[in-house]
Amino acid sequence: MSTKPKIGFYWCASCGGCEESVVDLAEDVLMVVGAVDIVFWPCAMDFKKADVEAMPDKSIVATLLNGAIRSSEQEEMAHLLRRKSQVLIAYGSCAHTGGVPGLANQFTREQIMKYVYEDAPTMVNDKKTRPQTHFKEDGRETELPQLRNVVRALDQVVDVDYYIPGCPPTPKLLKDAVLALLSGKLPPKGSVLAPNIAVCQQCKRNDSKPQDISLTEFKRPHQIIADPEKCLLAQGLPCLGPATRGGCDAVCIQGNMPCTGCFGPVDNVHDHGAKILSYLASTAAGKEQKDITKTLAGIPDPVGTFYRYGLAKCVLRGKVS
Repeated sequence: MSTKPKIGFYWCASCGGCEESVVDLAEDVLMVVGAVDIVFWPCAMDFKKADVEAMPDKSIVATLLNGAIRSSEQEEMAHLLRRKSQVLIAYGSCAHTGGVPGLANQFTREQIMKYVYEDAPTMVNDKKTRPQTHFKEDGRETELPQLRNVVRALDQVVDVDYYIPGCPPTPKLLKDAVLALLSGKLPPKGSVLAPNIAVCQQCKRNDSKPQDISLTEFKRPHQIIADPEKCLLAQGLPCLGPATRGGCDAVCIQGNMPCTGCFGPVDNVHDHGAKILSYLASTAAGKEQKDITKTLAGIPDPVGTFYRYGLAKCVLRGKVS
């Protein structure tokens, strides 16, 4: 039997990019595979839920769970992996703060189900049939997961030890986390395993950022050809770098696209969206209604801009149940 530390990976409500980020380790994946024993990774290997249930509690040294919690199955797996793991890591934006799936919290479960199965332009469903959680036919019985009322971040369901942010996390953050686990040199419980600095501090354009930014309008990326040498926010693009945790090496900005906030807030910020709103509002020059209206027109989707990754943990929502 292998004496190497046992590691698990699991995928809940997310796009799969976090699973891809493990592969993005490239040659470093050999270091990981050589140093640990992957005992659960159903996305990549033939593992079953029963395999995990048969393991002794706390026998997995660490599980990196990505994705938000939307269904009863995901909730059940989160509790199971919490019980079997010594360390549970919320891996990626969706597990960390709810991610893009959390934007569904703008709508009720009934609104979502009705649109998807009855009203969507591509849907033909005259009988208004919807998936049933229990179904019997010809002696066979099937049970499907139930969609919960809201999307939740992982720590709104189970206790989480550490967070690795990003959509997806960078290979460097993953490698550093694995090395920290192997060495036993982990920071205090609850820490985000990424630098506690703003993206602007890692941005090569930071020197071109004016001391005082005064904008009469915000522009969307497709509306201008951004100067690749100048601060994007100073060019009128709503870049969230000043209000977002660094650790990503500003890769989006290197691609001439503004930061969208996937690494979440730094440690002393309780509501990332509110922080983003506050900062962008401070850059607006307009004081008259017509000027304010013109400025706001450049941000047609405020929730999707300010809370793209963090609506599930929005302070304004209150306690999620």
